[in-house]
Amino acid sequence: MNTAGHSEATARRGLELTPFRGLRYDPDRVGSLAAVTSPPYDVVVRPDGLHHLQDADPHNIVRLILPQAGTPSTRNEQAAQTLRRWLSEGVLTTDDEPGLYVYEQSDAGGLLQRGVIGALRLSDPSEHVVLPHEDVMPHVVADRAALMRATSANLEPLLLTYRGNGSAADTSAVIERIIEQPPLLATTTEDGFRHRLWAITATEDLDRIQTDLARHQALIADGHHRWATYRRLRAEHPSPSPWDYGLVLLVDTARYPLRVRAIHRLLHGLPVQDAVAALEDRFRVRRLEAPLPLALESLAEAARAGNAFLLAGDGAFHLLDRPDPGLLARTVPADRPPAWRTLDATVLHATLLDHIWHIPEDDPTRIAYIHDAAATVRKAERDGGTAVLMHPVREEVVRDLARQGVTMPRKSTSFGPKPASGLVLRALDL
Repeated sequence: MNTAGHSEATARRGLELTPFRGLRYDPDRVGSLAAVTSPPYDVVVRPDGLHHLQDADPHNIVRLILPQAGTPSTRNEQAAQTLRRWLSEGVLTTDDEPGLYVYEQSDAGGLLQRGVIGALRLSDPSEHVVLPHEDVMPHVVADRAALMRATSANLEPLLLTYRGNGSAADTSAVIERIIEQPPLLATTTEDGFRHRLWAITATEDLDRIQTDLARHQALIADGHHRWATYRRLRAEHPSPSPWDYGLVLLVDTARYPLRVRAIHRLLHGLPVQDAVAALEDRFRVRRLEAPLPLALESLAEAARAGNAFLLAGDGAFHLLDRPDPGLLARTVPADRPPAWRTLDATVLHATLLDHIWHIPEDDPTRIAYIHDAAATVRKAERDGGTAVLMHPVREEVVRDLARQGVTMPRKSTSFGPKPASGLVLRALDL
């Protein structure tokens, strides 16, 4: 009998999401749950944003995920001491029994996202269970690994997506029933998002979810560096151990589609006039005297016909499109699938950054990655640099490349909404 897709061996190669005893803030010990949350660590990039979160509440999670001290080792030890103190003081408490957690985000605009948070078995790339779609920067992985070693905790979940089949027996059916119960917590953060969390502890519900997810593979939507960190730390600890698992949020995008947005670049030390001058006869460049929303519309229109970018930083916008085909043939690696070779991020990194502007993509003194277009433009105008605004990639392109085992250039996409940090943590030594 053909048992493909149904054997125990096949099931083990799927997603294995396990319950854990969540570590959560005691609402009686903090000012408000909203005041102790934070965006993921890599979204909090501006010092003013960091200080705002620190001032919101003395127990804001940013003090763990982005500790402020002198040296990296001092910062990590500070985070570990803070975590231990909050545990001893009862600011953070451990749930009584292991469970998975239903997490819901919504806003006034009608966006609704639901998923399940749990400890996911770490898998090797050869298993094709968790598919990355972007490369990682080694120094970021090293930084996150040092923090996780010091704290012995997964401080915030990764965002993974999978495509469910919509049957009455799948994970979504359990979610829809659980949300009819009172939540463990509910709060609205200052960005207007409402967050709710429920625990799943009944054996039959846990079994049902685990059986369903064992048939699926997942795409890393947000958290490539943390996934690489999980795998590095697993290799450092003899198995079996708690380090064999990592904290994730799994969202079925067949039921709850995510938004895919671009991540923009800020080029330090490169004035816009110099960036534009270097493009002569290589790209078509048009100056746009328009506000940001209209300039982004022009970028979207140009991107439908091919590679396009928007430069800013001198009070105007400069639309780049129609790159010289011969230039692309010389600068873009030819040993990749056509869908990869034509990505805007590929052309940006291989042609513009490497060949024309000579800016290393992993040099934080020369380039910054920012999610918000308006913030990128403001900072470029203030610092005299160049903002490179990108058009987002379609999710189907991302998923197709990931299934081929082809990674996109770093910081190519921004899936959202991202889970708030601080609602549930996972301690590895409790």
